[in-house]
Amino acid sequence: MNAGQREGNAPMKVLVTGGARSGKSGFAERYAAVLGHEGLYVATAQAYDDEMRRRIALHRQSRSERGFRWTTAEEPFALAELLERSSAPVVLVDCLTLWLSNWLLRLEQEPDAEAQLEAKIDSLASVFATVKQPTVLVTNEVGAGLVPEYKLGRLFRDLSGRMNQRLAREADQVFLVASGIPLELKSMAFKL
Repeated sequence: MNAGQREGNAPMKVLVTGGARSGKSGFAERYAAVLGHEGLYVATAQAYDDEMRRRIALHRQSRSERGFRWTTAEEPFALAELLERSSAPVVLVDCLTLWLSNWLLRLEQEPDAEAQLEAKIDSLASVFATVKQPTVLVTNEVGAGLVPEYKLGRLFRDLSGRMNQRLAREADQVFLVASGIPLELKSMAFKL
């Protein structure tokens, strides 16, 4: 059995989480390169200012220098749809919390924004459960800090936590990256 497959040839579904600058993206890229010979890199960030444009350019450059052949798709919203139709040997999505932020900012004035966002998370999780190739999703662990002062911040924190839990249930492996060190959580999970 190769690294990208479980028993029965089912595709490997991986969730990578951690704090800001924890090393999760770098680990996810290296791990995805083990799962396939080339891949689709799905970037969810939107460049709203010069600083973000520079960050995106640096990410693109560093990916091109690592020797793994990535095709990049910039998709801030239609993530489930993109995953559903992808035929790439391996898919890496970086990152889910930016995807959630994009939707939250688009829908924040809607009276049923939370319900709409929950539906988008459920749709993403359903597609993730049925992906046909190894897929690595990167997300942030945002609930370890203070309770946000503002309603929008609390909603983002709550939705992020529920999203991460929902996707972790579908994942074959869940890695927490802290200080550049990845720990696989599902194999260590306490069973009741």
